[in-house]
Amino acid sequence: MPSVLVVEDDPSIRQSLIEVLAEHGYAVRSAADGFSALREVTQAPVDAVVLDLGLPDLDGGDALRMIRGISSVPVLVATARDDESEIINILNAGADDYLVKPFSGGQLLARLSAVLRRTGGAPPASAGGTGGAAPAQTGEPLRPTVVGELAVDPGARTVHLAGQELRLTRREFDLLAFLAHHAGQVVSKRRLLTEVWREPYVDDQTVDVHLSSLRRKLGERASAPRYLLTVRGVGIKLVAPR
Repeated sequence: MPSVLVVEDDPSIRQSLIEVLAEHGYAVRSAADGFSALREVTQAPVDAVVLDLGLPDLDGGDALRMIRGISSVPVLVATARDDESEIINILNAGADDYLVKPFSGGQLLARLSAVLRRTGGAPPASAGGTGGAAPAQTGEPLRPTVVGELAVDPGARTVHLAGQELRLTRREFDLLAFLAHHAGQVVSKRRLLTEVWREPYVDDQTVDVHLSSLRRKLGERASAPRYLLTVRGVGIKLVAPR
């Protein structure tokens, strides 16, 4: 039975999350503030954390960074903040995924199951999991792919640009590795959600946020792309700069 730590200061929301997760096969612990969450993670490891950003003692982003300083536990951020720059900052700080409030119990279960599968965990069968881990990309070869000055090594899970290693989140790496494996091909956002996120019914904005973060780390903008080209109405392709 996978264990989840719910970090939420609102008692009614916290109880609702606990009930949904417990009903679907999770062992649930909870904390009402950031420092309590840090103690929980330190004292008894969990398989995943659902972290609210609006905490009374710490900003959720600071709490996330502190958790990342002591643990690699998957973190699913629950936030009422839908500003793209804030979401990008949260992903860069180490969040594995995010949900914008309000969200349904079904959305929470689907995102949490996907996060656990990607990070080697096994969600409960009642939560829609397969009972085993699934690779981030189907058929991804364990050999480096070089596109221009960009080198992506799925085996080592490293990315180098002009010889300098890039610091990517887990999801950013999976996205870039998939695009590198299909370099020169236009890949639709729906296909990315299906094969990288393994969640074909999630909003396309999820892909947009991660692409925006990747572009920044690759030193480009959507208005002045180098590696990540948007084909309007079709999808994204990774190419070598001209």
